[in-house]
Amino acid sequence: MTQNPPSLRPDLAPAAKLDGTSRPGQPRIGMVSLGCPKALVDSERILTRLRAEGYGMSPDYSGADAVIVNTCGFLDSAKAESLEAIGEALQENGKVIVTGCLGAEPDYIREHHPNILAVTGPHQYEQVLDAVHNAVPPSPDPFVDLLPASGVSLTPRHYSYLKISEGCNHKCKFCIIPDMRGRLASRPAHAVLREAEKLVESGVKELLVISQDTSAYGLDRKYDVNPWKESDVRSHITDLSREMGKLGAWVRLHYVYPYPSVRELIPLMADPENGLLPYLDIPFQHAHPDVLKRMARPAAGSKTLDEIAAWRATCPDITLRSTFIVGYPGETEAEFQTLLDWMDEAQLDRVGCFQYENVDGARSNALPDHVPSEVKQERWDRFMEKAQAISEAKLAAKVGMRMDVIVDEIDEDAATCRTKADAPEIDGNLFIDEGYEGLSVGDIVSVTVDEAGEYDLWGVLDT
Repeated sequence: MTQNPPSLRPDLAPAAKLDGTSRPGQPRIGMVSLGCPKALVDSERILTRLRAEGYGMSPDYSGADAVIVNTCGFLDSAKAESLEAIGEALQENGKVIVTGCLGAEPDYIREHHPNILAVTGPHQYEQVLDAVHNAVPPSPDPFVDLLPASGVSLTPRHYSYLKISEGCNHKCKFCIIPDMRGRLASRPAHAVLREAEKLVESGVKELLVISQDTSAYGLDRKYDVNPWKESDVRSHITDLSREMGKLGAWVRLHYVYPYPSVRELIPLMADPENGLLPYLDIPFQHAHPDVLKRMARPAAGSKTLDEIAAWRATCPDITLRSTFIVGYPGETEAEFQTLLDWMDEAQLDRVGCFQYENVDGARSNALPDHVPSEVKQERWDRFMEKAQAISEAKLAAKVGMRMDVIVDEIDEDAATCRTKADAPEIDGNLFIDEGYEGLSVGDIVSVTVDEAGEYDLWGVLDT
C-alpha cells in the first residue's frame, strides 16, 4: 500500500510491466520505457509487433537477447536519465537499441554510448523492428505465437492508454516536442474507436486518452467524417468522446488545452449514461499574462477562470488537474504571487509543479533574467504548500460521500483504488483496509469515504 507523494512528476508514465513467460528457444527482448504515457503507447505498439513475430518479452536484462530503451528528451534531466538507462542496459546486457524522443539526436547519444546497435527517433516503429531483426533474428512458431487480442500492454490489464494523435502545432518556448514529434497528426476517428472497442472487449475498464494536444484532435483532418457502426463520426474530440463513452468503460481525457470548444465536452461528463469521466487534465502552466506571453502559451489566466466557472456550472462534480512551471525566465515575485492568487480562485483538485530548467534546443533558453535556483526552490515550496492545502480541504469535503472506485492493487494491508477523480500514478488513491478480501484487481465497487488525508482517501465497502 503506497500513498502518492506530493512531488510526483505528472508527466511520467507508470513503470512498464513485462510478462516474462516464453517458450523454449524463443528469442526474448527487454524494454526500458521512459518518459510520458505517449512514449508508453509507442513501447506497447513496438512490443505488440514483436510479439506477433514470435519474440518473447524479458522483464530483466539477463534473460533478454537484446534490450530496447525508449528514451525521453523533454528536459535536460530526462536526457540524463535516458543516458543513464542506456548505459545500464549496455553494462548488463550489451545489445541495446535506442528509440524515442532522445533518439532524434543520434550523434548526442553515440557521443556518450558509441556501442549501441541502432538509434531511431520517436514513433519510428519499422526502424526499431528492423534493428531488432538484425540483432536477434526472429524464430516464430505459428502454432504457438498467437498475438493476444489486446496486444502487448505495459500497464495493468484493467486500464490502458489510447493515443489519438501525434505531434503538436503549438510553439511554446520551453518545449521542443514539435521539433521531435512534428506537427499535429490525428488518427482517423473510426481507427481510434475500433482500437478502443477492442481494448474494452479484452477486459479494459478504463481508457486513458492521450496526445500532445487532445482538444485539437482532428484539426489537421479538417474534422473529416468517418463511418462508424450505423452512423458517421467526425474526427473531433467531442464526437470521439461521445462514442467512446458508449463502450462501457471509464474514459479519461489527458492534456486538454482550455479552448472554448471544450465546453461541448462538459455536458457529456455530466451525463450519467456516458462513460466520459468528469475529469480534465489541462496544462495551464501559469496564470500571469506576461509569463504566458513569454511562454508563447495559447491561453490567458483570466479567461481560464471564466472557463472553469462555466465548466463547473454545467458539471459541478468535475475534477480539474493541471501542471505549472515556477521560476520561468523573467518571473518576478509579483507574477508568482498572481499565480498563487489565481490558485486560490481556481481551486484546482489535482496539481503538479515543475521548477523551470533549460532544455537543449528550446527558445526559452535565450530569454533574459533567469531565476536563481534557490528562488525557484522557494517558490516551488510555496506553490506546493498552497496546492496541498487546497487538496486537503477538497478531500475532507468528500468524507461521508458514496462513490464508485476502481481497484488497482491488492496486498496484505489494503486494496488500493482510485475514484473517478484520480488518474493512475499521478493522482491520489482511495484505500480500503477492511473487508477487501473478496475484491479483484479491476473491480469497480461502491464505497463510502470515511477518512481523508492531504492527497488520499480511505473508505469502506457499501453493502
